[in-house]
Amino acid sequence: MKVILKSLVVVGLLTTGVLANDPGNLTKPSPKVQKMIDKFNLKVVDYDYTKARLGKGTRKTAKVILVDARPAKKFMAGTIPSSINIPDTAYDKFIGQLKETPKNKEILVYCGGWKCGKSPKVANMLKKDGFTNVKLYQAGEPEWKKKNYRDVGLPVVKSAQKKNSAVIIDARPYKMFLKGSIPGAIAIPDTKVEELKGRFPVNHSQKIITFCGGYHCAKSHKVAKKLVSMGYTDVNVFAAGMPAWKKAGLPTTAGGGKAAPKSDAPKKPAFSKNGAKLGSDEGSIDGEWFNAFIQKGNVPSYIQIVDVKSAEEFKDGHIKGAINIEAEKFKAKEFYAKLPKGKTIVFNCSAGGRSIEAWTKLKEAGLDVSEIFYFDANIDCKGNECKIEVNEPID
Repeated sequence: MKVILKSLVVVGLLTTGVLANDPGNLTKPSPKVQKMIDKFNLKVVDYDYTKARLGKGTRKTAKVILVDARPAKKFMAGTIPSSINIPDTAYDKFIGQLKETPKNKEILVYCGGWKCGKSPKVANMLKKDGFTNVKLYQAGEPEWKKKNYRDVGLPVVKSAQKKNSAVIIDARPYKMFLKGSIPGAIAIPDTKVEELKGRFPVNHSQKIITFCGGYHCAKSHKVAKKLVSMGYTDVNVFAAGMPAWKKAGLPTTAGGGKAAPKSDAPKKPAFSKNGAKLGSDEGSIDGEWFNAFIQKGNVPSYIQIVDVKSAEEFKDGHIKGAINIEAEKFKAKEFYAKLPKGKTIVFNCSAGGRSIEAWTKLKEAGLDVSEIFYFDANIDCKGNECKIEVNEPID
């Protein structure tokens, strides 16, 4: 009888996933963590809730702030997309990231799974600092890794590139890829995935890292989601992207070519008919020239800035005077018909990619783009206060 009872206890522990020597199957907090959750009065949310709150995967589009409470090294090795890092042991050092965050903003804290006590600790610290809408995704990074793609840091990408241990995918428009990319990366723009998916590795367990124009760029996330839907099991996004790679002084594929021989062909005009200064890349406006007007708050009256991001992103912040038309929603002629008439149009987005695509869409449809240009820059706006970093031209 005693043997039968012992067997039943073991079976029960296995089915509930709380057997001490099998933490991988744990499906609820350990007693120690549960005690902390109860003491701090914290609500626990699940994977589906967390996924639904992520938006397009970028920090800008997420409806919630995700906080990874693990050490910085763990965070850099792989985290949930859009997350920021506030380790429990260095809270005071990292909490400054939330200094401009409204106290009622929803925050989801997580760490290394059901037995990890770091997330309830950080959640309680946040509550003590006055944040009123703090929840736990206690299953954390281990569960997320099994079900979805992760965001990896610069050291991971550097190592993968050096060792040739991952397929690195540049999700930006091909035109931007040609400006300079991570050596060894292949170009699969997010808008060309269907026609180029044959370039994905045959081995579905191969490590893949996608990237684009930085934390506000959703293109790498789109490609990553497609890979996950196709059954790839080790998909990662380098969300910091090309800006972080260049800022670290790492080599790119740009440069190294011989100077083109001088030509007797007529020089390209420096200005459009309306007076806009042209950039050296086809379809671009001169970034430094245009940015100077934006910074002074006196963009010429003949120019209309058209922000081609989503309505949600536009609402969060945009250049003063811009109007919003989400280019990706429309076919070329429909999009063209919505543009203001009698103006010089300048497209902008958050990292330059969608602006280039909007202009290219019109150009390839044979529409008149003689007074339509794109502004190639990394733009981060809160309200009408914008930090702008102009991207270097190809030529």
